[in-house]
Amino acid sequence: MAIPWLLALKVIPWGDVIEHAPKVLNAARKLMDRQKSPDSPPVSPSPMDLVSDTPPSLAELRNRLIEARQLIDQQAQTQTQMAQTLAELAEQNARLVAAVELLRVRTRVLMFVIAALVIGVIVLFAR
Repeated sequence: MAIPWLLALKVIPWGDVIEHAPKVLNAARKLMDRQKSPDSPPVSPSPMDLVSDTPPSLAELRNRLIEARQLIDQQAQTQTQMAQTLAELAEQNARLVAAVELLRVRTRVLMFVIAALVIGVIVLFAR
């Protein structure tokens, strides 16, 4: 069962992942900052609303406004949640990349230690 995981780990271009992780994290943080201070342009009415034979009543306009506000609030909440999720994923990705890099360094050190031990054992038994 371990062989597919090892194969998958070898196939992943870790250099690219490590290289792009800070960019993804910065983009997620910028998205979160943008969500905190929304600067959205006012919404213009649709052309179909403007081309009506009879003007809508005040109650109908009020109901449309309430529905539009609820929809906008729901979309804003969903967008904020998605931005938070994206930021969390980017931070987790950055931590994962840092952990993988640490493991890569430890593996290299371990390989050098093993090579030195093998050379030492060969020299010791060669005498």
